[in-house]
Amino acid sequence: MIFDTDIFIWVQKGNEKAAKFVDQTEERFLSIQTYMELLQCARNKVQHKNVKEFLSSYGFIVLPFTENIGHRASIYIEEYTLSTGLRTGDAIIAATATENNMALVSSNAKHFKPIRELKLKSFKP
Repeated sequence: MIFDTDIFIWVQKGNEKAAKFVDQTEERFLSIQTYMELLQCARNKVQHKNVKEFLSSYGFIVLPFTENIGHRASIYIEEYTLSTGLRTGDAIIAATATENNMALVSSNAKHFKPIRELKLKSFKP
């Protein structure tokens, strides 16, 4: 299962439901986009280190950006940006899930719901 950035934010805010969900998931993945977003939000080197340690301690695997993911993300932007406001980061995360044939868990279902071939698991904090 691929985790959207918002799930990590819920865990950082102390949401026990999100932490339990992550803990109970056996195979944990995130897109390189999510990894970069998490590091970008860190305010200092200590927070960078905490992000990396959290991901490592839970065995998260970062999925790389590939040519196919880039192509699919660009198609999503063409199809959905004007009608739903889909942003580039979300398109990359959705494309990563789709290209790897994995479900994406997010509490921002409205960002991803229009993408028909995406296996979306909505998380309610």
